[in-house]
Amino acid sequence: MLEKHLIVKTNPLANKDNIIINGKFRITVITERLFRIEIDDKKTFCDNATACIWYRDLGKVEKEVIKGKTFIQVKTFACELYLADDIARSYVVLNGKKVKLDNKGNLLGTFRTLDQCDGDTLFTTNKQIELCNGVVSKSGVAVLNDDSCILNDDGLFTTRTHKEQDFYVFAYGTDYKQAVKDFLAISGQTPMLPRYVLGNWWSRYYVYNEKSYLSLLDKFAENSIPLTVATIDMDWHYSTTLDKDFEITKSGKNTDYYGGNDGWTGYSWNKELFPDYKRFLRKVKDRNLKITLNLHPALGIRWFEDCYKDFATAMGIDPESQQVIKFDLTNEKFIKNYFEIIHNPYEKDGVDFWWIDWQQGNSSAKKGVDPLLLLNHYHYLDAKKQGNPVILSRFCGAGAQRYPLGFSGDTLITWKTLDYLPYFTATASNIGYGWWSHDIGGHFFGEKCDELYLRSVQ
Repeated sequence: MLEKHLIVKTNPLANKDNIIINGKFRITVITERLFRIEIDDKKTFCDNATACIWYRDLGKVEKEVIKGKTFIQVKTFACELYLADDIARSYVVLNGKKVKLDNKGNLLGTFRTLDQCDGDTLFTTNKQIELCNGVVSKSGVAVLNDDSCILNDDGLFTTRTHKEQDFYVFAYGTDYKQAVKDFLAISGQTPMLPRYVLGNWWSRYYVYNEKSYLSLLDKFAENSIPLTVATIDMDWHYSTTLDKDFEITKSGKNTDYYGGNDGWTGYSWNKELFPDYKRFLRKVKDRNLKITLNLHPALGIRWFEDCYKDFATAMGIDPESQQVIKFDLTNEKFIKNYFEIIHNPYEKDGVDFWWIDWQQGNSSAKKGVDPLLLLNHYHYLDAKKQGNPVILSRFCGAGAQRYPLGFSGDTLITWKTLDYLPYFTATASNIGYGWWSHDIGGHFFGEKCDELYLRSVQ
């Protein structure tokens, strides 16, 4: 059983008076302009919460229903839905005009990450990224598909075993604000951010030590440049020197059984750089700054970590085996130990929130359950309990607005990237995603250009 604070209370059952079933179709009238349509030949419909949708009862909706052999017609005071056996012949009548349910004119939403992007183009393949659909459209009717995994009452996500067609029709015309507002009502609101998040952060992918980092913070203060957040990238833990420091390859432990020698994942402070990490955190706090640390959790918990013995014991694994404990946030025992043994102690020492730098795909131990969703969901709920309700992470699909704030990833340092970011940021609000954080000036490659950096700051 998950800890109580990791279990959210959802209300996925629709008002029974708003449900219409006709053959393979089930229509739920959520508002006068919002309809859920499910299509399944076996009439197996979904009443569970999903990763996208948590609430389906916004009150009884007055309507007129006409059922035919090959169609259903639903009229509200705002619009009319005509659903034919052939979805291609279905439409909404809005302001006297028939609009097909084909998503033409959709104003789009956002994308998981801009990693390795030059503007809207992935430079490794030279292909344009494809933004997800939003809930607003030039045509006045937007369609949002929900094929996301199930969120059970016990707080665990699971595979959506029955693959019905499940989508939401937003028939709001040009009332885009209300469309987004109603999406948030059924998906979940964006929580208020702590005020310090809106200040200046310092973040650089660079190997600092205690002395150099504190010296840099003092230089900012001396030059009257206010900061609110101090970010320590992945070199807070053993990373580039991991293999040498622990003689992993030399001792024959560079294997899958032990978890290999990659320094991407780590949970133990690098004592060469930060000999007394608690002292370092206190000194940063003395400068009135909040602290976030970078996380790459994909490689699990390995034998050399300070927390390994306690974690292995809690998982029922013999610590003497030195076997890697694989990352698995579909396992409730792992979830409990992941927070209680690794993260919560560091938070007590002074870490305010976590930068979740997940770049390892969307596959987990459960089919259709995205690890990025699990990280965002459980980290945010745990952070809320700890009193710092914020994370920094990538977009995990519709519903991600519940876990602010977004990190758009490692972009190229180019004018094309800067030109694209305002559009990319604006369209995200069409799927309710209101908080993106971008690397100022980009992250890598491209060119060093002082004007580009200045324009990015502006």
